[in-house]
Amino acid sequence: MRIILELKNKQDQKNISLEYHKLQGFIYSIIKDSGYTGIHDKRGYKPFSYSNMFPYQNQRKDEILKIIFATPGIQLGESVYKTLEKRLNSLIHIGDCEYYLSDLKQLNLEIHSFPFRIVVNTPIILRIPEYNYDLYDIPEIERKPRYIYWRPNVPFSTFIKQLTENLIKKYNDFYGTEIDNIELFEKYYYKKMVHSRLIIDGKSYGFAASIWSFEWSTLTAIQKKIINFGLDAGFGERNSMGFGFVNPIIKDHQN
Repeated sequence: MRIILELKNKQDQKNISLEYHKLQGFIYSIIKDSGYTGIHDKRGYKPFSYSNMFPYQNQRKDEILKIIFATPGIQLGESVYKTLEKRLNSLIHIGDCEYYLSDLKQLNLEIHSFPFRIVVNTPIILRIPEYNYDLYDIPEIERKPRYIYWRPNVPFSTFIKQLTENLIKKYNDFYGTEIDNIELFEKYYYKKMVHSRLIIDGKSYGFAASIWSFEWSTLTAIQKKIINFGLDAGFGERNSMGFGFVNPIIKDHQN
């Protein structure tokens, strides 16, 4: 389930999409007001993802930008929607910026036809744990204690294996299933790396993440279920902090 928030700038102000902790604070406040306070304290995976603000540019007064909130949890999605609905046309704060919530839309995104393509909207963070170094043939020079972030000098096959394992693990956690690792990705296209910093509990941490697009010509029933889940849950790690949000690539058809 996806919720599209349309925001109108109260005044000229900067775009804060890359200040991840500010947008995360807003999302968490909405979830808390929706009656899901326990999600913030839940260890590990949290069942939602969200886009950055778009279009990405400094904003002028009364200009419109959008945020997409997504979750595989129907009840969570409906509760968040109802909470936001009560705030339509009201002033909201994200970090030190002010907006009016001017419109709200709800949609369900599923794979219906092929070829199906998606693009990463916010960078995918993937850590390769130390216990997988031998399994994934991580070069000795790249090995560090505990984990490493995936980056192009680590095999691309490692990225896909770890991404697959992560997505299936989240799916099993959410639905209480016990699906073993299966192949999920057919074609994948690396675009670029992103290096930035995260604020966690008031401390700043560096990270490496990457931008990709993916394509499928066909999917089995279970593959489709898991990829559909990922469309709302997010790809990779730190989805609840604004990473791994993906969007379908819609091709316009001319009559």
